[in-house]
Amino acid sequence: MPDLQLFLDGVPLAARPGQTVGAALTDSGMVSWRTTRVAGRPRGLFCGIGVCFDCLLTVDGVPNQRACLTQARDGMDLRTGADEADGPRDV
Repeated sequence: MPDLQLFLDGVPLAARPGQTVGAALTDSGMVSWRTTRVAGRPRGLFCGIGVCFDCLLTVDGVPNQRACLTQARDGMDLRTGADEADGPRDV
């Protein structure tokens, strides 16, 4: 049973202790949470080990954080960049 609550663009999201943000997002059924800047192609968890940078998002105001390496904490504010000019960018 989820013990943590994260907020993705203001929407509550459940997570379990020990999960990464990427794991919590994929557990909730999300496969993409950003798009490439030029072609608008969907991106989300790809390698899962911090090599590819496809899973970037803004975590508690810090942009370009890898969801696959960021441990979920209760109350985290996650932003996809869909509503922010300085959200995650293609790397």
